[in-house]
Formats: sequence, C-alpha cells, structure tokens
Amino acid sequence: MSRNIFEFFRIGRSASSIDQRQSRLLLLAALFLFLDSVILTLSPAVREQTWNVSYRWSQWIGYAIWAALFFLADRFTRKQLPDRDPLLLPLASLLSGWGILTIWRLDPAYGIRQAIWLTVSLAALAAILYYLPSDLAPLRRYKYILLTGGLIITGLTLLLGTNPEGYGPRLWLGCCGVYLQPSEPLKLLLVVYLSAYLGDRLLIRQRFFPLLFPTIFVTGIALLLLLVQRDLGTASIFVLIYTVILYMATGKRRVLLATALMLALAGVVGYFFVDVVHERIGAWLDPWADPSGHSYQIVQSLLAIANGGMIGRGPGLGSPALVPVAHSDFIFTAVAEETGLLGTTALIIVFCLILARGLRIAFRAPDQFRRILAAGLCAYLGIQTLLIIDGNLRLVPLTGVTLPFVSYGGSSLLTAFIAIGLLLMISSQPDEMPALLTAPGSYYFVMGVLGVGIIATLFANSWWAVLRGPDLLNRTDNPRLAISDRYVPRGAILDRNNQPIDVTEGQSSAYHRVYLYPDLAPVTGYIHPTYGQAGLEASLDKTLRGLQGNPASLIWWDHLLYGTPPAGLDVRLSLDLELQKRADQSLGDHKGAVILMNAQTGEILVMASHPTYNPNKLDEIGASLAQDQNTPLVNRAAQGMYASGSALQPFAYGLKTAQQVIALFENLGFYTPPQIRLPVAGAMQSGELKNLRISPLQMIVAEGTLSAHGLRTAPRIVLAVNTSQQGWVILPALGQSIQALDTATADRIANELAIQNQPFWEWAGAGNTGPDFSTWYLEGTLPDWKGTPLVAVVLLEENSPALAKDIGVQLLKAAITP
Repeated sequence: MSRNIFEFFRIGRSASSIDQRQSRLLLLAALFLFLDSVILTLSPAVREQTWNVSYRWSQWIGYAIWAALFFLADRFTRKQLPDRDPLLLPLASLLSGWGILTIWRLDPAYGIRQAIWLTVSLAALAAILYYLPSDLAPLRRYKYILLTGGLIITGLTLLLGTNPEGYGPRLWLGCCGVYLQPSEPLKLLLVVYLSAYLGDRLLIRQRFFPLLFPTIFVTGIALLLLLVQRDLGTASIFVLIYTVILYMATGKRRVLLATALMLALAGVVGYFFVDVVHERIGAWLDPWADPSGHSYQIVQSLLAIANGGMIGRGPGLGSPALVPVAHSDFIFTAVAEETGLLGTTALIIVFCLILARGLRIAFRAPDQFRRILAAGLCAYLGIQTLLIIDGNLRLVPLTGVTLPFVSYGGSSLLTAFIAIGLLLMISSQPDEMPALLTAPGSYYFVMGVLGVGIIATLFANSWWAVLRGPDLLNRTDNPRLAISDRYVPRGAILDRNNQPIDVTEGQSSAYHRVYLYPDLAPVTGYIHPTYGQAGLEASLDKTLRGLQGNPASLIWWDHLLYGTPPAGLDVRLSLDLELQKRADQSLGDHKGAVILMNAQTGEILVMASHPTYNPNKLDEIGASLAQDQNTPLVNRAAQGMYASGSALQPFAYGLKTAQQVIALFENLGFYTPPQIRLPVAGAMQSGELKNLRISPLQMIVAEGTLSAHGLRTAPRIVLAVNTSQQGWVILPALGQSIQALDTATADRIANELAIQNQPFWEWAGAGNTGPDFSTWYLEGTLPDWKGTPLVAVVLLEENSPALAKDIGVQLLKAAITP
C-alpha cells in the first residue's frame, strides 16, 4: 500500500512542472529580497525623516551576486536533476539572500565575504550534482576515509588553529583572510559515515552494542577533539545528531534515554568545573543578575526581540549592532528587531518547510543508506537551527553555533549547501521505488519532537516580542531608548509658568537632552544611553517619548513608517522655578530637602533635594555618582526616609492610646506611599510608632491638613501635557483627597502653633540623635488665611533648627508675598 502512495505522489510531476515551480519560487524570493534592498537603501531617509541623507547602496552588490548565482543554479539543476524536489533550492536561496542582506546591513565588509562564500558554496553544490552518481556510492564506499580526513583536519586546529577575529577560541584553519572551520563540515561527514555504516549493517542480524561500537568509537574521537578545543556548542550538536540518527535507524529508545542522562550529567559537571559552561548556564538561568557582564549578550538579545515587537522597526531602522556578534551567533535577533514577530515567524516557517521536504525525501529514498542520510541531514539542520534560535530566545543556554544559511560564516554556509545538494540528489530518483521502512515509529517520533521544539520556539518568540516586550523595553539599561531619542525630539519639561527645565536640542540623528536647571536633577532626573533614566524623566518617559498622549493611529503609523514613535509631548509641572531657585540657594551645601505645597490643590511648588548634581556632565561624572557617599542621585524629598521623632507631636496631642495614634497616622498617610507621578520611597508597616520613618513628601501631605481644615490633599507635581490634537490637557491627581482630621481639630492645632503677628503656624522637631540626626521644620498658613493655603517642610540631615526655620520662613514669605 505504501508503494501505491508513493506512486500517487509521482503523478503529474513532470520535469516541466518542477522547473516552473522552482523558477516561480525563486522569483518570489528575488522579489522579497529586492524589496528588502530598496527599503535598506531608503532607510537613512526614513530614520532621519529627510531626503538630504547618504543612502545605502552597497547591499545591491550582494543582491546582484545572489541573483546571478541562483539564476545559474536554477538552470543547472534543471539540466542535472529534472526530477528534483522543487522547493529546496528556492527555500535555501531565500534564507541565504536574507542572511546576506542582514549581514551587509550590519557590516558591509562581512557582507562581501559572505557573498564570496555563497559563490563557493553554490560551486560546491554544482560539483556534487555533476560529479557524484545518483546513488551516492562514493560516499558509502569511502565513509571511513572521509570521516578520518575530517578528524585529521579538525585535529590540525590544535596545532595550527587561528581565529579570524584575532582573539577567542582557535577553531579555524587558514590565513590571509580565508578561513575554514573544520568542525562544520565534520558534522556533515559524521552524518555521511553513520548513514553509510548503519545502512550496510541494519539488514545483518547483529547484537546492539557490537553494531554500535565502531560508531561510538569514531564519534567519541570527534567529541574529544571538540572538547579539547572547547567548542562545546558543536560538541552538543554532534551528540544530538548521533543520537537522532541512531534512534531513527534502530528504533531503540534506550539511545534517547542514555543521551539525555549523558547531557544532563555533562551539564551538571560542566556547571561546577568548566568556567565557560558555568557562565553560559548561569546567564541562561538568571540573565538579569548580571545584565552588563556575563549576561550582556542574552539580555541585549531579548531587548532586540522586544524592540521588534509585532512588525519590527523596519529594515535598516533598528539597532541590532548593540547585540555582540549580531552578524553570526545572534543574527536571529537582528532579523527580529527589524522585521518583528511576523518576520521571525516567517523565517522559522521557511526552516520548517526545508525540514518537511527533507523528511519527505527520506521517506521516499530508494535504499536505507540514502534514507538515513536524508533524515540525518534534516536532523543536522533542524537541531542546529533550534539550538541557535532557542539560545537567542533563552529557551536553552547559548551554544555559539550559527544559524544555517543565514549567519555569517563561510564554513557553515558551505556545509549547509552541500547538505541541500545531497538532499536534491536523493530526491531525484524517478525510476526507483522507496525502500521498505523498517522502523517508521522512530521517524514519526523524531518528527514529533522537532514539531514540539518548533512550537516552543514560536511561543517563546511571541512571549519576548509581544507579551514581555513592553516591560523589557522600559528597563533603564535598554540603550535603544537613547538611540531613538537621537532621531525623535523628546518632549520638554516646563515649570508652571512654561519656563523650560529640560529640553531637547539639535537636529535629527543628533538630538540631545539639555538640562537648563541642573540643581533640580534629583527630581527631574535624566535620560542617558549608559546610565538609563531617573526621576521625572523616567516616570514620564512614555509621554515625553510620544508613546502616551498621542493618538494610537499616529503612534502606529509612525512605528510602521519610521520604526520610531512620533515627536514627544511637552509636560508642565506644578513647580515654580523662581521659588525653586530660592529654596536651592537657601539649602546650599547642606544635605536635606525642602518642599512647598498648595494645601488645597496638592500642587507642589517647590521640591528641592541636596546635594545635587549636573546631569549635563553624566559622561564625566556618571560612574562616580553611584559610589558617592552623599547619594546625590537620591531625591531626598520623595525617596529619603527619616526618623519622625518629635516632629509628629502636634498631630498626636491629646490622643490617649496607641491605637488612636495609629488610626490617625493611617489617615495622615504615614503608612502608605504617596500616589504621585514621581519615584517615591515605600512606606513602613502599619502600626509602627517607635521607629517610624517617613519621607518629607509624606510629611507635607500630612501637615497640609492643618492649613486646609483637615483635608488631606493628594499631591501633584505634573499638571498638564501638551497634546497634538487638544492642546494642553490637565492631568488629574493619582490619589484621592480625604478628610483626615475633623475641621475643628485641624484648625485648633494650627492656631495653637501660630506665630504671633504672622499669618502662619510653625513646628520644629528632631529625629534621631547622633550621626543619624535630622531636623524637621514644619509651617503653613493659618486656617483663616484669605490667600492660597500653603504648607512647607524643611528637612536637614544635621542639628540646625535655626537654619531650618530660616529656610522655611523665607520661602513661605516669598510665596505669600504678591
């Protein structure tokens, strides 16, 4: 019955239809790559949104070479293999062309080399088709010589090995710019050897271990060479290829169990005793523990995939070069960043089609040797593809191997096209019936495992690109944010009177952030390609970047057309820059914080934190700021937590039990962090009294009740955003205002603290004694004040009540004086 099925497949497969199908598919690949080349050419104009740029032209050389080579390959295969599989060559051509254009976009020098290697690879494919007989008998006959030669050449790298980059493992042979990595063709020679050996022995009744001993011996030698070279990725592929071929040929599941145990044991031993394995497994298990060190590659890989999102940034518009070795080990992430989930899914589907056609060829092979060979070639391509893509996606530890047909690497490209050539030859057997399939279950099982691996890969790809993408892109160590800021103007941060605080200057490709009032840096923060984001620049990033506040259609259109968000939106703060300057001058070199707030609306007019720093000089001082014992990066007003001490006595006066005090403090907000569009410190656990620590922001929210008849107003520092369609739009407070004290109690406390002949009340308190000493000074307008109700808090990290009072009084008088 199986023979009838294969006869059915042959119906209608004339040479003419095969030729037409192959040519049409090659034409589709050429059109796709032509469009890719056009977009790459125009990408500088798209990125800078002007026609006055230097365009990319050099990739057209690679496209022309690719087109000429595959035009010739199409003609040659028509003549040599009239009954070949019509999909293999177009699929391989698409992958190799996609790879060349991606490599050329990353580094034209590597692109030229890859084009030369493509020429060599297709010449080798043509030689195989022309000189090898259709039954591949020389491969079968000289299997030992071929594998021994491969082992000898690989062994020479121990003595004569080099590295084209000038550093790293010495896995190549060659000089003068021409290098070969012997371990790549050695994979192919292992497949050929195993196929020939098992194809000859399977029909002979023989015990399992005597049957396998020669294969274990020669494979062990190859593994030993690779382990001495520390080429652990290729060694893993050897083990998996050996296992898959052996299992498909014999159907013995003990092979799978033995390999699984061996790989698990090797992983455990390597983790504890081999530094390279320890680093790679550690980076795989927890890349976020060391994102700028050993895990830098995988973290940047995931960020690139996240940056691509669903549709990608567009060819030439991403930043794939941020991932080390993007042209080779991480070329999948380069494709992901610029073509998105859609592009990488298409890439994976192309590989799936190659594997499906290869396994179909294996089922139809006329003898056991060619069947095992075709299946082994599929195993080699499938295993290596899944290992490198899954390594980029953090499904498995990084292996350092290449993506077949796509990654830069002449040895890999040559080996992959030789594999395609052999598959084409096995597929072109018009007059031979398929051999009897002795163990179909093993083939189906391997197909199922590959299918599960592909599904897991597609899911992981979707996970990082779409589901986890937004969270990853918001990481402060994502340098793509700063790169985007060079091409799209970031919104300005203004004070309540529209006086600029932080602005963007320059022109497209050279936009940069300028901080016009550096003393406000602990509050407004910064954005920097190395040091990330802080302060309001971080909390308002989506608005300042144009991702929030603009119409969704505009955001989508700009992303589709330019690969960037639209222009950022200006933000107006509640701060009064003139009052802010007074507070900063008064604080001077003293450590502490000052806040002035409208008790009725919650608008913060002043928020000063000292010591401060100059964010315009982050390139020079950034590395030392994090180590500075004075912690200038901390916004003491909102993130500093200080012992409350006697500063809270006025609020608790007259309360008789601890439960009453705790309930009052709950109402005043001492056990909850303030809700405000600004990074703030967390709050202490509810019920804490003796060691209660609060921030100046929490303190001013609470003391506002004394000037606002008991109303605890939600604080606000961001007032409005200037949208493209509606102009200035007022932003509501994040929190809710509540009646924390009854009006009579609040007014009574304020009047008892009133200063004679002054329209405001005051209270001075102290936190801890000793080196952790802090001085609190609280003040606010009286309840019967006819003007704007204001409150102020001064916190000094020293024992200076007189200075604290002077700062507070001068600031409040300046604020209430017309």
